Amino acid sequence: MYRRVPGVVTIAEESTAWGGVTAPTDHGGLGFGLKWNMGWMHDSLQYMSKDPVHRKYHHHEMTFSMVYAYSENYILPISHDEVVHGKRALVSKMPGDWWQRRANHRAFLGYMWAHPGKQLLFMGQEFAQGGEFSEEHGPEWWLLDEDHCAAGDHRGVQDLVRDLNRIYRATPALWQCDTRPEGFRWVVVDAADDNVYAFLRHDAAGAPLLAVSNFSPVVREGYRLDVPVDVTAWCEVLNTDAARYGGSGVTNPGPLKPEDGHLRLTLPPLATVWLTPYPG
Repeated sequence: MYRRVPGVVTIAEESTAWGGVTAPTDHGGLGFGLKWNMGWMHDSLQYMSKDPVHRKYHHHEMTFSMVYAYSENYILPISHDEVVHGKRALVSKMPGDWWQRRANHRAFLGYMWAHPGKQLLFMGQEFAQGGEFSEEHGPEWWLLDEDHCAAGDHRGVQDLVRDLNRIYRATPALWQCDTRPEGFRWVVVDAADDNVYAFLRHDAAGAPLLAVSNFSPVVREGYRLDVPVDVTAWCEVLNTDAARYGGSGVTNPGPLKPEDGHLRLTLPPLATVWLTPYPG
């Protein structure tokens, strides 16, 4: 198939532990380009559905995917099977009131886009549709209409997804070494009590992007992170808590300068932030 139709993409919705789904056929594999990461999907949705006070007991569910991340070429799916048939839409799986559910939704998307693997959303998740998708009616696009009372809430999520895609495409660190271990490094992996995760992504030349997720509803000021010493200053390039996305507007004005390899950030509540080396 790849020989006859150069540029084709083949994706296996494979839910077992069968090995070599994305290995080349001449190496004994099945030859698919990508495989659905069902384990990541189930673990991350399980974690996100928990109230933040209970998430520390499920912390490993968000880190376990990196144990096997390079065994196949993975796609990160939020599968149709998990958001229909009474299982609730993605934003409706989140705990808390409407603001908190949207904040969780945005924080999760920021984490997902920074995680190794390709991203796949299902109908309506790109604008936080609260009702389950119906093949009879299609996505609830009317939620984005100006005369809808909560249109801004949904457009904020839509704007975030647009920016995630734009920054992702322009940042090789997020995709160039997707299938190579040297493209990823944990910065904070065991802060279960804080509900915080932080990791670095690197491109082929070593240029980094720092992704930090705070899955608790409290602002964490002066949060210390160990960062590469060769980066003299950082700047925030994405913040899912930005006011234009419907967040509370807690940001880190740059440039942010580390001291002795330690960077101190203000982590917004229920949010993911991305930082890159300051261009100045």
